[in-house]
Amino acid sequence: MSEFFGEKGQDPERAERLHQIIDRLAAGESASSVKKEFHALIKGSDAVEVAALEQSLIENGMPVEEVQRLCEVHAEVFRAGLEKGVKAERMSGHPVHTYMAENREARRRSTRLFLWSFRNAERIREAAEDLRAVIVHYERKENQLFPFLERTGFTGPSKVMWGKHDEIRAAFRELDDAVERMDSRSAGRIARSLVKKIRMMIFMEERILFPNSLKRLSEADWVSVRRGEDAIGFAWVRPGSEWDPALPELVRSGAPDYGGARSGTAGGVPEPGVYVPAGTDEGSPAVSAMTDIPLSTGSLPLDWLNRILTVLPCDISFVDADNKVRYYSDSPHRVFPRSPGIIGRDVANCHPPKSVHIVEKIIEAFRNKEKDAADFWIEMNGHFIFISYKPLYDDSGAYLGTLEMSMDATSLRSLEGQRRLLDW
Repeated sequence: MSEFFGEKGQDPERAERLHQIIDRLAAGESASSVKKEFHALIKGSDAVEVAALEQSLIENGMPVEEVQRLCEVHAEVFRAGLEKGVKAERMSGHPVHTYMAENREARRRSTRLFLWSFRNAERIREAAEDLRAVIVHYERKENQLFPFLERTGFTGPSKVMWGKHDEIRAAFRELDDAVERMDSRSAGRIARSLVKKIRMMIFMEERILFPNSLKRLSEADWVSVRRGEDAIGFAWVRPGSEWDPALPELVRSGAPDYGGARSGTAGGVPEPGVYVPAGTDEGSPAVSAMTDIPLSTGSLPLDWLNRILTVLPCDISFVDADNKVRYYSDSPHRVFPRSPGIIGRDVANCHPPKSVHIVEKIIEAFRNKEKDAADFWIEMNGHFIFISYKPLYDDSGAYLGTLEMSMDATSLRSLEGQRRLLDW
C-alpha cells in the first residue's frame, strides 16, 4: 500500500499504520475511535491521496463492495483533513462547473425534502420528485466522466461511487413504495436517509472526485467530456458558455475523440457527407457518407446504414472480443443512457459493480460457445424492458464479440387480438 504515498515519497511504516487503521474499520470499529490517530497519520495529505487510498485497497485485493461499504466511514474520517482543501470551481461551461452548479441545486432541494420529511406522504412525494433529477447528474458521471478517468488508471473510486449511486437510486424506489402506501412515517424515515446519502455524495464529489479529475485530465480530455454530455442530459441547469470559446482551438490542437462514428475535423464539426471513424489513424482517408457498404445481401450507403441502426425499435451496443465497447446506436428513444465516452471502455466498467459478474459470466459463456443467448426482462418506471445478449462469430467460428439489444416492450406486451388494416 506504500504507493498511496508515492507522490510525497515512499514511507512503508506510515503505509503499514494506515493499513492497520483500515483493517480496524473493516472489522467494525467506529470512525470516532480511530479519528484522532488517523488525523495524525494523514496530516498534510490531500484529496489525491484519499482517492489513491481507495484505488490501492482495490488493487491489493479488497472487494469493491467492501470498499463501497466503508467509503462513507473513510470520508467521515478524512473530513477534517479535507475541509481545508479548495473546491474545484471552474469557468461556466466547464463540466466541473456544471457539476458544482447541480450540487448547489441538490443541496437546496435535499434540504426541502428533509424539512418536508416530517409532514404527510404527499408533501414528501412532491419534494422527492423535485430532487429526483439528481440521478441524471450521476448518470453523466458514470457514462461520460468515469471513462476518461479510467483511461488514466483511476478506476477504484469510480466503481465505489457507482455503487453509492445505486444505493441512492434504491432509496428513491423505497421512498416511492412508502408514498404509494401512504405510509408517512416510513416515507419520512427513508427520505431523511436519502438526504444523508446525497449530501455525503456531494461531499465526496467536491472534496475528492473533482479535485482528482482536474488534476488527472487534460484540457483536451475535458473538451471530449463536454462534447458527450448532451447525450446524457443535465439536472436542473445547463452549461454556460464562458468556457465554450476554447473548444474549437482545443479540438484542433489534439483533443482525443472518443465520440462514436462521426469524428470532428475543423473545430470538431464533421464535414458534410464525410465519416471519420473514431480511432482512425491521422492521415487515413475519410469515408464518404454515400459510399456503399457491401452486405451479405445487397449494399447500403454508410449514411443510410447508420440511420437504419438508429431508427430500429431496439437499442444496440456491441462489445468486441477484447471486451471493449465498439459501438452503440445513438437512438433518440434509448432505454439506458449512453454517451460517446463509453467507446473504447472496458465493458466491466459500464455496469454497476453489483452486476459486473453477470455480464462477465455471459461473455465468458459466449466466448466458450457454452450458450448462444441471454435474455432478461425487467419492470422499470412503469415500463416493461426486454434485454437480449447474442454472441457473434466469424465464418471460422472465432468469437468476435457480444451484441446487446434492449427495448421498451410495454406496448408489445399489451397487444391483443389482431390488426390487419392500417389504423393511423
